[in-house]
Amino acid sequence: MQLPRPHHLAALALSVFSLAALAIQPVFQTEDGAIRGYDPVAYFTQHKPVKGDKQFTSKWQDAEWHFANEANLKAFEANPEKYAPQYGGYCAYGVAQGYTPETDPAAFKVVNNKLYLNLSQAVLKKWSKDIKGYVKDADENWPKLKDGSYKEK
Repeated sequence: MQLPRPHHLAALALSVFSLAALAIQPVFQTEDGAIRGYDPVAYFTQHKPVKGDKQFTSKWQDAEWHFANEANLKAFEANPEKYAPQYGGYCAYGVAQGYTPETDPAAFKVVNNKLYLNLSQAVLKKWSKDIKGYVKDADENWPKLKDGSYKEK
C-alpha cells in the first residue's frame, strides 16, 4: 500500500477545511445573543422588536436567546420553532439570493405566523414586493446554506 504524499494530504486538508468553512452557524447571533438580543416572542405578541433582558435567557440551537419577560421565555421554551425567525435569523432576502447576511431586528415581517428578518428597511421593502417567491427560493436554499453544500445556480 502506498502512503499519500505530503502535498496530497495538504490538499485534502485544505479541501475539507474549505467545505467546513462554507457551513454556517444555524442561528445568526452577535455578542448580544440570537437576533442581537431581541425577544422573538415579542414580534408575535407586541408586533414590534423588543430588546430582551439577560435575566430571561434560554439556550436553543447553540444560541443564547433573550426575552423581555418570563412569560415570553416560557412560551419560547414550550415551542421554539413557532417563535424563532426563519433561516436562523439571517436575512430572508439574502437567503433567497444564496447567502446569509446579518439582520436588523427592526427590518421584520410576520407572514403566515412565521417571523422573517432582513438586512435593512430597504431590503425588507424589496423582499416585500415578492414575499411568496423569495420565501420559496429561501426555503430551497436554506438547508444547503446551512450545511455548506449550496452551489450558485
